[in-house]
Amino acid sequence: MTDELTRSSDTIPDARVADTVDGLRSTYATGRTRSARWRIEQLRGIERMMVEREGEITRALAADLGRNPVEAWLTDISGVRNEAAYARTRVRRWMRRRLQPVPLNRMPALGWVQYESLGVVLVIGAWNCPIAVTLNPLVAALAAGNCAVLKPSEMAPATSHLLARLMPEYVDSDAVAVIEGDANTTQELLAQGFDHAFFTGGTETGRKVMSGAAQRLTPVTLELGGKCPAIVTKGADLDSTARRIAWTKLVNSGQTCIAPDYVLVERSVRDDLVARLVRTITEFRSDAGSPGLPIVNERHFDRITEYLTRTGGTVAFGGRSDRSTLTIDPTVPVDPDPDEPVLREEIFGPVLPVLTVDSVDEAIAFVRARPKPLAAYFFTRSPAVQRRLLSEISSGGAVVNHAAVHYSVPGLPFGGVGASGMGAYNGKWGFETLSHRKAVLVQRFKPDPRFVYPPYTARKIKLLRRFV
Repeated sequence: MTDELTRSSDTIPDARVADTVDGLRSTYATGRTRSARWRIEQLRGIERMMVEREGEITRALAADLGRNPVEAWLTDISGVRNEAAYARTRVRRWMRRRLQPVPLNRMPALGWVQYESLGVVLVIGAWNCPIAVTLNPLVAALAAGNCAVLKPSEMAPATSHLLARLMPEYVDSDAVAVIEGDANTTQELLAQGFDHAFFTGGTETGRKVMSGAAQRLTPVTLELGGKCPAIVTKGADLDSTARRIAWTKLVNSGQTCIAPDYVLVERSVRDDLVARLVRTITEFRSDAGSPGLPIVNERHFDRITEYLTRTGGTVAFGGRSDRSTLTIDPTVPVDPDPDEPVLREEIFGPVLPVLTVDSVDEAIAFVRARPKPLAAYFFTRSPAVQRRLLSEISSGGAVVNHAAVHYSVPGLPFGGVGASGMGAYNGKWGFETLSHRKAVLVQRFKPDPRFVYPPYTARKIKLLRRFV
């Protein structure tokens, strides 16, 4: 993803950032955000916004990303609506204290965990799915009873302006603020010392966010990138595999952090899989006005076309680009050199390298030799192979016989591992991430055995060793 913290343009005045955050802290101090009723009202407001303003959201996404209405609904609108509805119907249950067992030497006592709101949360959004990756973390923040600042990506300006205009109409404007700006604004926000910062973006930018947050000991959740592999074994259903890989790769022109970044396929089925990928991509693009897919800006266009220029792989499909329209055809290079940028760097575009391996062992070794991905996708009919891949490849998430769809399951935590991120959200996992789990132990005044207190005689020590 783009390194937003290295970009610069007009920034919001420092005083406005500080005043906005101070206002949110004052709201939080009143205690009104902690009630279940308030939380439910805010979540219902987000649901309504996704329904009532679908047309405006669709147009903003088209202006920023060239996204068609179906993809806008699939990638941003429906997911946020479903996430808000899921949290709304469960937040009372999530808020309940959870009783915990107490050892005999602490009895009589009662122990429990209760979920406490953090305070004021910062959500730094990304440009590629600018509604979903900004509002889904907000759903978690509101479900947990927090106030929040949303900092949308300046690289999706139409969506950023729309959020700034719409949010006060649907959620408590004293508790949720949208602050637009560039990288300097982000750093100024981090300097305010939030109770939690939530960032979605690239790994290098994530390091900058974490560094900025560390100055005020602000805890962070980082949802970063990574080269998500798809491993296809000789026993897979190749028609279904090709459809699912191609579909999830081409959504948003491949500009999603959980898109399959490259394919590792066993040699005996490589040619069949490539042929099916080519046929499937052709079918999927049959009603498009042009073969090219839109890329967000010139910098990303130049980066991706440079990967294609430098590849030594055989291009089985695509390869063309048009800088005047910032479009790149879906492209399938077969067996590029593993040291090429297309297999070293996150592509974030409609390019799907296919690399031949001679065994599952070789595929596992290839993935494990690289940074841990945000997700990994395994296509196999063998339960034994499935178990091996799941246990031997570390990734933020994994899907068997599909790709990327785990993000849409609110009961599953979504997050990275290692360089692909830290922390998780979705459903209750987001609620817990943006809550403090407070340990509570309640004891009676009596009994109050004297042997636990000094001075310690030999007899007291003997009793302590026996009962404590």
